[in-house]
Amino acid sequence: MSWLLNVGVLRSLILPALDVLILAFIIYKGYQILVQTRAVQLVKGALFVVLTYAVAFFLHLRTLLWILNFLAPSLVIGIAIIFQPELRKIFTRLGQGRLLQFSGTSKSYQLDSVIKSVESLAFRRRGALIVFSRTVGLKNIIESGTRMDAELSSELLMTIFAHDTALHDGAVVVEEGKVAAAGCFLPLSEQLDVRRSFGTRHRAALGLAEETDAVVLVVSEETGALSLAYEANLYYDMTADEVKRKLIALLQLGADPALDEEVSAFEE
Repeated sequence: MSWLLNVGVLRSLILPALDVLILAFIIYKGYQILVQTRAVQLVKGALFVVLTYAVAFFLHLRTLLWILNFLAPSLVIGIAIIFQPELRKIFTRLGQGRLLQFSGTSKSYQLDSVIKSVESLAFRRRGALIVFSRTVGLKNIIESGTRMDAELSSELLMTIFAHDTALHDGAVVVEEGKVAAAGCFLPLSEQLDVRRSFGTRHRAALGLAEETDAVVLVVSEETGALSLAYEANLYYDMTADEVKRKLIALLQLGADPALDEEVSAFEE
């Protein structure tokens, strides 16, 4: 009888603590998703409406309550339409969660060839955009360029970016270890705090990192700096060794580690 009592006491202590921990984890992950999109504005607007309704309810402001109740359905539809891109990004982020991935396969990328080519491009001050797909498909991005389905090699990247070819202004998309397409157009970043000094390549890399889980390698045409964009963040002016280490972690091991050292995200 005593052991049943002890089990009951333990359950009464452990289960509430577990409940709080799970709720805190969900709130934390939700906050991370909101920060990576413009949905923070949506939350602020929703909180303002809720606060206004609460004030009207407790103060018995009948006219204001009637207006809010009348407009409530329209507000919901309007929010869904106005913030459709943000809502789509939120559900995309949820789908990218590691808890929803039942299996993972390690993809083969010729990273040595990639690093060799971007080092040469950086030395020559030739801009480049190389997109590595992960779990989210990039069909629309691939269709915006020229399909290639070619083996990834340093020579191919140098041919595309080191000369004024018809494809050098766009992005190269690497999928399943192959160059799926070149000359692809990427969406520009919607972040409001991106500094004007950033060029189109960096804004495009950040824009794709906001909408998908792809990893984008950027070579600056002005400075030759190497950058990586992923998870709605841009890490600027990295060394070739840092780029290789992060690409290995992000692509081959399927991890999303933070950078060991803080790199200025919005400076050029």
